[in-house]
Amino acid sequence: MEFRAKRMQIGISEQNMALEAGLTTEYYRRLEQENQSVQQKIRKRLKDALIRLHPEPLTLLFDYVRIRFPTMDVKHIIEDVLRLKMKYLVQEPRGMYGYTSTYRIGEVMVLTSPLEEMGVLLELRGKGCRQFEAYLDGQKRTWYEFFRKCMKEKAVFKRVDLAVNDLVGILDIPLLISKCRKEECVSVFRSFRAFRSGGLVSRQEQDSAHMGATLYIGSMQSDLYFCLYEKAYEQLVKNGTPLEQADIQNRFEIRLKNERAFYAIRDLLEHDNPERTAFQIINRYVRFVDRDDTKPRSDWRINEEWAWFMGEHRGSLKLTTK
Repeated sequence: MEFRAKRMQIGISEQNMALEAGLTTEYYRRLEQENQSVQQKIRKRLKDALIRLHPEPLTLLFDYVRIRFPTMDVKHIIEDVLRLKMKYLVQEPRGMYGYTSTYRIGEVMVLTSPLEEMGVLLELRGKGCRQFEAYLDGQKRTWYEFFRKCMKEKAVFKRVDLAVNDLVGILDIPLLISKCRKEECVSVFRSFRAFRSGGLVSRQEQDSAHMGATLYIGSMQSDLYFCLYEKAYEQLVKNGTPLEQADIQNRFEIRLKNERAFYAIRDLLEHDNPERTAFQIINRYVRFVDRDDTKPRSDWRINEEWAWFMGEHRGSLKLTTK
């Protein structure tokens, strides 16, 4: 049973798990040992117990950063802003986005161009963010201090992704997709797109139910949209990690470009509260409700699991680094 792997992963005893779920220890132990299929109502009680017992069910982190600096002095950006030694970066005679050269150390990329208006571009994708966090840690700096330095350099924030990692399965992505289709998603955005992605989980199971679900809310061409997906499936395909052993079950990404990215970073620096910054954006643009045909749609009650995800009756989040 997948609950056993997750229970052991976060250090919960059988007794505490059973007690929190309202089951006897003997019954719960039998479910684990006999690897029985679990009734839906028992499964929900166990899932809720995991959420309540998990010391940190949600985490928040940067997953993509792209910043343009209005200078052609690449050495200044690398050594004074990033605080890396230029001699350790490898220069490659190719680039992206119209840039012609790239200085790279691992997944940290600094792009240059002979055109003054292009400036110097920093590109950090997911692994690049994690790598740069290690450098920041060694420098005794945080993302906040780095972004403040970027602001002093009059940098232009081209794209920033904030990711909320769901470690225990609070977000049910297929359910949220269903709610979108049943008009139980109240949103400023006019569009959503859902599909199965990440490759087939099993070559013997050639159907879409064995692929990870992804939900886009808003247009991917706009300066702000959301991407929700079942990250456990992604890790299964990429690394062969069994679903029940995945560190992260789901991910909610806030993808911000241009002015939207700038205002999000400014809000983060002003309030030093990443949860406030992230969830104010989410709450401004989308909420999931439960249909009640006896009431107008504007009065439909917020879905219970969505309310918990948004902060009702749970602890506060902090910006994490790995």
